Amino acid sequence: MKNKILHLSIYLFLLFSFQGIAQTSDSTFFETTETDTIAAIDTTENSVLDIDDDLNMIFSDQMDSLLNSWEIQNKFNFDTSEVRLNNFPKELPDSVYIQRLSNIEQRIDLSYNKVVRNYIKMYTEKRREQVEVMLGLSAYYFPIFEETLDKYDMPLEIKYLAIIESALNPIARSRAGANGLWQFMYGTAKNMKLEITSFVDERRNPIKATDAAARYLTNLYNMYGDWHLAIAAYNCGPGNVNRAIRRSGGKRNYWEIYYRLPRETRGYVPAFIAATYAFEYHKEHNLIPQYPEISLAVDTVMITDYLHFNQITAKIAIEKKQLRALNPMYRHDVIPAKKSKPYPLVLPQENIMAFIDADTAIFAFERNKYFPDNTLVNPTTSNSTYFTPVDIKGKAKVIYTVKSGDNVGFISSWFHVRASDLRYWNNINRDIIRIGQKLAIYVPEKDQAKYDKINSMSFAQKQESIGKTAAPTKKEEVKPLDSNYVYHTVRKGDTIWEIAKQYAGITSDEIMRLNNLKNDRGLYIGQKLKIKRKG
Repeated sequence: MKNKILHLSIYLFLLFSFQGIAQTSDSTFFETTETDTIAAIDTTENSVLDIDDDLNMIFSDQMDSLLNSWEIQNKFNFDTSEVRLNNFPKELPDSVYIQRLSNIEQRIDLSYNKVVRNYIKMYTEKRREQVEVMLGLSAYYFPIFEETLDKYDMPLEIKYLAIIESALNPIARSRAGANGLWQFMYGTAKNMKLEITSFVDERRNPIKATDAAARYLTNLYNMYGDWHLAIAAYNCGPGNVNRAIRRSGGKRNYWEIYYRLPRETRGYVPAFIAATYAFEYHKEHNLIPQYPEISLAVDTVMITDYLHFNQITAKIAIEKKQLRALNPMYRHDVIPAKKSKPYPLVLPQENIMAFIDADTAIFAFERNKYFPDNTLVNPTTSNSTYFTPVDIKGKAKVIYTVKSGDNVGFISSWFHVRASDLRYWNNINRDIIRIGQKLAIYVPEKDQAKYDKINSMSFAQKQESIGKTAAPTKKEEVKPLDSNYVYHTVRKGDTIWEIAKQYAGITSDEIMRLNNLKNDRGLYIGQKLKIKRKG
């Protein structure tokens, strides 16, 4: 019945930091350049490589939100004394880093060059508090990772890849839709036999997701016979790596195809090497693991019937948000278990006996409300990551379609609702919305007709409705179509990579260059993209 483990994920459910984009499409997210390089040391071939890139911002920006989380601020005890923050080595010579990397027992080449050094300094000097929190979290997650990696005879240092992917946050979700500790995209997760349904997402199950990541990385290593290339392909997809190899004349050394890779992936392997260094030598840099100030012991019981988190909290002393954090794989507070298909429930050790003693009363509590006729229905609550609100009593639901120029502030003011409510109703993260997106907005029932009209109003009219004037905008000049190109009309769900696949001999890089795009976020429905005519 019990499987005793230590569990830190209880304090992670608001951490959306450092989220990589594992198994992404092969579209290039950043423009690459082959200029401004500086000679650096390569410890594997004793040769000089022109490798340099200031990529720290790509990852450091993602890490900034880590310590701002309410949960981290309230559950971790940070020693912010001046001595603690400043008493660490700085500006170490390259020879020290090279020697230390060579001393690490590893099967993956830990090359050293200026890019790696930049990331080492980011971890050990610039983002120390974030790293100290992750060091504390690793006490739980790394044993899980190591057991799985050993099972597949993989290098144990692969565990540091999760630092790059998710900052050890089991519910991390990227803008591209990658999810969990190992940031699996939906398609890759399904191919790796992870269960994803309306109620369950095993990408957020630490044990299941780690097993899938190990299998996927093994497949990539078997494809390339090189861990650097396998790690790069995990981030940007095998298509981008294969393309970089072809453009480099068949070279299969990561550093030799470096500038042919998408820019984010160029920083991915150096960041992995630097994370390995920072975790192996955290004591030498006075990085002290930070742990939550509460009991971490939990047990697991197997559930064999439908169960709602509300039924548990009604009968034993545990908060729902704690249940959600301990059981991140359940998307709507519902465990859809049956005798033929049991699911695990993780509880704090101090609650486990109370659950066992009261299990009959727990399952019976308001049974018909949560599972009428003992069937699964639309859940009445859900967790913060996947929330889809039910109708609100006394309010009418209006569906608004996002248009060019809209933002969360504008929309909330037009509908006279709080921006925080708009975000909550539609699971909006970081105020990111896209053209064509459908937003559910709850307004007074008596005013529904008035708010329904907003969909058909111009931007100026919407601003006038709240007593503001819209600044005159320049009408975009309609340019005649150039016969030297064919044109692709962007449809819902299109990505640059998917579009490129539809036209023989055309790469995503060429599409972005011709249309002045930097990534998929520049696309909108109805947009006409230039495609170079072949032949």
